[in-house]
Amino acid sequence: MWTAIVTLFLAGLFLTALFCALRAAQTARTPQGAVGWVVFLLAVPWAGVPLYLFLGHHRFHGYRVARRESERVVASIKAFGESARPDPETLTINPRPFEELAHLPVSRGNGADLLIDGEATFHAIFEALDAAEHYILLQFYIVRDDELGQELQDRLIAAARRGVHVRFMTDAVGSYSLPDSYYETMRNAGIDTADPRDQRGPNFRFQLNYRNHRKTVVVDGRVGFVGGHNVGVEYLGQDPKFGPWRDTHVRVHGPIALQLQLIFAEDWHWARSEDLLDLLHWEIEPSEEDMNALIVATGPGDSSETGAMMFFAAIAEARERVWIASPYFVPDLDIMSALKHAAMRGVDVRILVPDVIDHRTPWLAAFAYFDEIRDCGVRVFRYTDGFMHQKVFVVDDTLAGVGTTNLDNRSFRLNFEAMALFFDTRAATAVEAMLLDDFAASNELTRKLQQQSLYIRYGAPLARLFSPIL
Repeated sequence: MWTAIVTLFLAGLFLTALFCALRAAQTARTPQGAVGWVVFLLAVPWAGVPLYLFLGHHRFHGYRVARRESERVVASIKAFGESARPDPETLTINPRPFEELAHLPVSRGNGADLLIDGEATFHAIFEALDAAEHYILLQFYIVRDDELGQELQDRLIAAARRGVHVRFMTDAVGSYSLPDSYYETMRNAGIDTADPRDQRGPNFRFQLNYRNHRKTVVVDGRVGFVGGHNVGVEYLGQDPKFGPWRDTHVRVHGPIALQLQLIFAEDWHWARSEDLLDLLHWEIEPSEEDMNALIVATGPGDSSETGAMMFFAAIAEARERVWIASPYFVPDLDIMSALKHAAMRGVDVRILVPDVIDHRTPWLAAFAYFDEIRDCGVRVFRYTDGFMHQKVFVVDDTLAGVGTTNLDNRSFRLNFEAMALFFDTRAATAVEAMLLDDFAASNELTRKLQQQSLYIRYGAPLARLFSPIL
């Protein structure tokens, strides 16, 4: 009897592995990924099947997008964008690819303030929270119940007590250690929370590998914040393991604050099944800085590979330089080709990554890519003054990007991300000055993989095997 049961189990497991292998061959993002999954599933089905169920999905099905459900709000934003089209003389970069990815227009009338470290970022955010009159929309990938997390909670509760409607959202994986009491305290104060433990979606759909990596704050529809910081004392440089923490956020005003608000409304709609579009302010208040800007939100709910395509478009537009800062460098073949081709065209291509390790596998995997791009003229810098976590790029002197998207496969295809793009010389100049200081606090990589330590030399190619799911 037991023999029959075991035989049936093994037959069922093999048939399931075969089905998953066929599915992987049809839907994998790259040929390499397809081959990897097929071989793994058929060779080790007892491990391959459960891993594929959690990690092998190509699209986040069922994500209901608010912007597609409210023609009125999107039409208003697009109408303003059409009436506030940038002066062609201010655009030496073609904005069309980015507009297609965002499904929103580049518009003038925006303002931006670069926030270079945690102190500046949270000072500005707390100042905005304290000045809120109507509502606060707040979302972070990681929120910790530490000194900074407690201060954030206190500010939100104080806002709620003076009549401000506060909505708070985190990611199930990023904030897995946040205790129930943190949510309960805010709910008791009248704050609306989207507790990832209660919401629909990945917890019940074998899609745990997807993450909402966005860090969004919007106050009264007038001012917004987006960037690399999460809520934890390490982002203020207070973790002895990492030391100083190098990160960048940006405060935005004008139409892109409403674009950022629209992205939050999408995420809230998915998490809580609540439509915010008639509950928020959508009046456009142009900034006197009059920058050309756009929010590009990307994620696995999109029909195409929007995260990678955004970087590809930026690199392809470069004529003089493209500088990219990212804590992780695990690109796909298209981005590798774009970086190499840009360097071969004579573009000054620089990649800035941290020397300090936070996640060992992507840190190791990056070394497997460096030789290939450096052989084509790309320069790689390793930041040594603490840990660097910013997600920033600058193209020539007319395009700058600040947001949440890392230069890796996870951000390209598995995470929900958001980048603020500024088609403006002032923004590009500010990011250039910031990155020049970062390069000065870095060492340029000169050694090839075979000249590295044994650990890196043999560990990097193995880590690269996991790049499709990092």
